Amino acid sequence: MQDVVVYSSPLCGFCHAAKRLLKSKGVDFTEIDVLADPKRKPEMIERAGGARTVPQIFVGKTHVGGCDELYELDRAGKLDPLLAG
Repeated sequence: MQDVVVYSSPLCGFCHAAKRLLKSKGVDFTEIDVLADPKRKPEMIERAGGARTVPQIFVGKTHVGGCDELYELDRAGKLDPLLAG
C-alpha cells in the first residue's frame, strides 16, 4: 500500500468526504491540517502545482488532486490499483 497524504481543513466538507472514502477502503493516511499548521500550506501549494484549495491528495508520488478527482478515480476503477502501487 502506498503512502497517502491528505492536506485538509476541519471546516471543509470535501475534505471530510475524501477522508471518508479513504477510510472506507481501509487506507491509513497522513492528514496535514493547513488551518492548524498554516506553515504547511505553501508546501501543499508547491507539491500540488499551484493548487490552493483543500483537500489536496497524494498517493505515493502521484498528485491525485481534490475530492472530485479522488471519487472519479474510484468510479473508474483506478483508485484501488493506485493505492496498491
